[in-house]
Amino acid sequence: MPILQYREAIRQALAEELTRDPNVVVLGEEVAQFHGAYKVTEGLLEKFGPQRIVDTPISEAGFIGMGIGASMLGVRPVIELMFWSFYSVAFDQILNNAANVRYMSGGQIHCPIVIRGPANGGTNVGATHSHTPENVLANHPGVKVVVPCTPYDAKGLLKSAIRDNDPVMFLENTILYGDRGEVPDTDYVIPLGKADVKREGTDLTIVSYGRPVIQSLAAANLLQQEHNISVEIVDLRSIRPLDIETVLASVRKTHRVLIVEEQKPFCGVGAQIAYMIQSEAFDELDAPIARLCTIDSPAIYSPPVEAEQLPNPQRILQAVIDLMD
Repeated sequence: MPILQYREAIRQALAEELTRDPNVVVLGEEVAQFHGAYKVTEGLLEKFGPQRIVDTPISEAGFIGMGIGASMLGVRPVIELMFWSFYSVAFDQILNNAANVRYMSGGQIHCPIVIRGPANGGTNVGATHSHTPENVLANHPGVKVVVPCTPYDAKGLLKSAIRDNDPVMFLENTILYGDRGEVPDTDYVIPLGKADVKREGTDLTIVSYGRPVIQSLAAANLLQQEHNISVEIVDLRSIRPLDIETVLASVRKTHRVLIVEEQKPFCGVGAQIAYMIQSEAFDELDAPIARLCTIDSPAIYSPPVEAEQLPNPQRILQAVIDLMD
């Protein structure tokens, strides 16, 4: 099976969907002539031309609004944000209009749009460029929210997102763009709303998504080697729709759960998951549900301090040990 970088897997998904469906277009700042800020769209302009790979002005409200309007008329836009932090400029377009148009039209109008780009800290670009808005996005019925952590998942989930008739928010991570993994060169899709058990275990469940899954896997290996603790890791992959049944099945197996997320703790995704676990599987728990999040402050600019602000293997390892006591 070919080994691809995370960015290459996304590019392959885009190329396959552009080839499959002439209504798919890619829009965004520098996606064409500059090949994308993170080189995700490299080579697509040469292959598909400027009518389908479109450079936009620096105006998220403008090009996202244009993409939403086009999607209502049958186009399937994939819009790249240089940083997901800039979604707030187009909050009305995304979460007031795109999220509600199918409901408001009685199902007569769909909005098949994908908005994708990096949403993460850890790159020392400061508080205004380091947001993780999956909790805000998922709070709005009508949108779907996807956060892949591997090249394999990124390709399969993006293809599903492009084919979906609802607006899909696709959150990536700049630190993962160079990560490599096996990616089939076949036309495969991963259904939205289906979690994946990334590691089998018996003593404790870690529920996570995005880059913290990778950090959790590293911590789980250390826990097995150094403490003989067997950790199961459930990668949500999709925040909305949410596969709570896979989470509950793992909790019923291990009876302890730690939720790891690159969210601030207050009103985070993990708070909702914790509520759902205790609501559906309280009697299965041998310990309180624990959460490990980004430390609750704006993104810290100092590289060594930001590294401690985010979930990392040592913080995760210690949280597991505390929960096992």
